[in-house]
Order: sequence, then structure tokens, then C-alpha cells
Amino acid sequence: MAVRLRLTRVGARKDPVWRIVAADQRSPRDGRVLEILGQYNAQTEPSTIVVDEDRVRDWLSKGAQPTDTVRKLLRTQGIS
Repeated sequence: MAVRLRLTRVGARKDPVWRIVAADQRSPRDGRVLEILGQYNAQTEPSTIVVDEDRVRDWLSKGAQPTDTVRKLLRTQGIS
């Protein structure tokens, strides 16, 4: 099973909030997740990024691959 760290959309219509999750790469975007690792809200100024750093590092050490967007968010938080 290949695990990806990626975003899943939650929130109201036209008011998205994104969760950073660990999920099987074969599952749909808003489908089953293994663990919720944080959230990202681009609607605020400045953007709000909340990440459980220990759990993210644990998943990365186990071989989980972040998507490009999540990699960029983690880099802004000083992770990976």
C-alpha cells in the first residue's frame, strides 16, 4: 500500500478548508483516510497552516510521499 500525504477538502460551498491527511493513494480525494495530520485555510490573511509535526515526520520516516502542494506547505512550516 502506497501512502500519500495530501489534501482533502472540507468546509462549506465556496468556503473551502483543506485537511492534510495520510491516505492510500488509490482512495478518492475525499475518501477514506488513515490519519488527519493538520489543516490549511487559504481564505484567511495570512493563510492558516496547522500541522502535527511529530506525526508528519513519523509518516515520512515510514515512506509516505507528500504531494507537491503538501510538500510546499510542509516546507513553509520547516518540515522535510
